[in-house]
Amino acid sequence: MAEEKDTLNQELNEQTNDPEGTENEAPIEEVFAEAEEAEASTDEGNTDAELTAAKAKIAELESKLEEAENRIYRLQADFDNSRRRARIDLEASEKYRAQSLISDLLPALDNFERALQMEPENEQAKSILQGMEMVYRSLLEAIKKEGTEQIEAVGKEFDPHLHQAVMQVEDENFDSNIVVDEFQKGYKLKDRVIRPSMVKVNQ
Repeated sequence: MAEEKDTLNQELNEQTNDPEGTENEAPIEEVFAEAEEAEASTDEGNTDAELTAAKAKIAELESKLEEAENRIYRLQADFDNSRRRARIDLEASEKYRAQSLISDLLPALDNFERALQMEPENEQAKSILQGMEMVYRSLLEAIKKEGTEQIEAVGKEFDPHLHQAVMQVEDENFDSNIVVDEFQKGYKLKDRVIRPSMVKVNQ
């Protein structure tokens, strides 16, 4: 730019026969100033465009990074939930592992209870009932070791979670909503009701 400026000054001085070139120096300065401003303006325009493109790229990458992080968080949450559910299922399976067997034994216990209510007619029948009672108590002890217990019913307030009302009566000897009789024993395994008691409830 400086060489072009000197060359133009020299040519103009020769054409005007002005050895010093003082009369044409000012216009030439103005021309070159305008050229420099135009060049600077072009460079500044290019810089602004590059800066805008860079900002847009950064925003795009930040958006993709945020999306990836959210996906990772969701996957981590799903994994934690699955692991927690698996642990709960395993604990429940261990806690209530005997439920199926105990449920199958309950009809046999019912039959023992009905048989034990019979009055023996002779010593032989009495001996048989004593043996049945021993077996019955052994079964109760076995399921008790697994955490099974009978649900208390007669004289207790009716609880729909523990009792199944199959009959209602009006008995002055009992308060309202009190179980007055039990038709079939109910059982719980730890904190889970396997079978509710079948009862008669006072109105």
